[in-house]
Amino acid sequence: MTQAFNDNQPEEYDRLMQANVVRVFSERNADNRLKAIRELYAEDAVLSDPETIAQGHTAINEAVTSLLKSLPPGFVFRATGPAVGHHNLGRLKWQSGPPGGPIAITGMDVAQFKGNLIHDLFVFVEPKEG
Repeated sequence: MTQAFNDNQPEEYDRLMQANVVRVFSERNADNRLKAIRELYAEDAVLSDPETIAQGHTAINEAVTSLLKSLPPGFVFRATGPAVGHHNLGRLKWQSGPPGGPIAITGMDVAQFKGNLIHDLFVFVEPKEG
């Protein structure tokens, strides 16, 4: 059985949530992304974003594929700082846009962990100003 996070190890929240941004949401190769999802997410994990709810590794991979297809080529997601967490909940703020270009989208992920894996991921997209 996987042991739950120890709240004295905040680097684990950061490590997993940063890896999720880079290896899942910024990965355009679906096979590489699925491999990362299997390493980072519980088998019965649920991804909830403003557009969809997906459960399980394959469905999460398909939801991210759809998201990335809706964005201009080259857009990447990057964290704006470290993730913070306690009691098996973590939060990470992020932004997206072309590498080296203007920020087009900002948001925040909130993850609930089961053991040392993401069990529920809630994606919040900030509304555009103006």
